[in-house]
Amino acid sequence: MAVVSVSMPDALLERLDQFADDHGYTGRSEVVREASRNLLGEFEDTRLEDRKLMGLVTVLFDYETTNVEEQMMHLRHEHESLVSSNFHTHVGDHFCLELFVLEGSLEEISTFVGKIRATQDVLSVDYSVNPVDGFDPLSHQHG
Repeated sequence: MAVVSVSMPDALLERLDQFADDHGYTGRSEVVREASRNLLGEFEDTRLEDRKLMGLVTVLFDYETTNVEEQMMHLRHEHESLVSSNFHTHVGDHFCLELFVLEGSLEEISTFVGKIRATQDVLSVDYSVNPVDGFDPLSHQHG
């Protein structure tokens, strides 16, 4: 098995180690392997391929990190054929919530979510995906 070096903030590493201890993992490598498999498998649902999909994406970030808001605006414009609607609001004393309503293919939605996840200083990204061509009652929710 290959050994990989990963950089992460100390606080995240502490959470990772605590999670491993709390849930009976042998160590952080096992947690990272499982998380990687889950992340890579999120958009591999063959029932969603070649279908028109609706996606809802919520993004939470600290409003004092003004660069995140600019990056969200850039992504909205970069993917304007995918983004049907976008809503921005303030939550609590220090946070912003960005909601994106998407309509497109699995590949387009996964690319968009990936770009949001890769945005520095985003605190959380949650999304759900559902077919809109003969609506399937199976909801595919991910966080």
